Amino acid sequence: MRKLFRYVSILVLGVALGAGSLWTTIRFMSESQFVTNGPWRTSLATGSEEAGPYLRLVIALGGLLALKREEAIYFVAATDSSGEPLRGACTYRVRGAQPRARWWSITAYGDDFYLIPNDQGVYSASPANLSLAGDERFVVDVGPGPAGENRIPTGAARHFDLTLRLYNAGPEVAADPTGIELPAIEKVGC
Repeated sequence: MRKLFRYVSILVLGVALGAGSLWTTIRFMSESQFVTNGPWRTSLATGSEEAGPYLRLVIALGGLLALKREEAIYFVAATDSSGEPLRGACTYRVRGAQPRARWWSITAYGDDFYLIPNDQGVYSASPANLSLAGDERFVVDVGPGPAGENRIPTGAARHFDLTLRLYNAGPEVAADPTGIELPAIEKVGC
């Protein structure tokens, strides 16, 4: 009985150490492939042959079906512009100039990497459902409460991320994603 307990203990310890090592590798080694622009970050290798196994695993775990870099560039924000984590109980104002891309959208995802359920079925904002200011700038509110004009509800999510997708982005975006203007994310209240 003691031998069985010892073998099971060694097996459990080995699995725990292996899983911890994999998680650490995914979390920190893949960070080197990301660049930031304000609260937004993107990988220069997503959707390309340069994406290594760890980045591909991060993408697979996040449920992102990445297109080739020439077709789409993905920016993800887990914090507001002041560096605080995005919380579902707070309202945020996302504002900026329309990105230089043929099409773009901003989508909210919950902790589980899925769309945040809401009664209105509103999950993202894009030029198709936004009212733009005369200078082609936009404002989107993200937070609790019902969907509305220029508003993405966060439902019961405790935390969430925002994904900004740029389809057929201008060449300057692909060349230097850290040097372009991306939307600011400001906490309005909790």
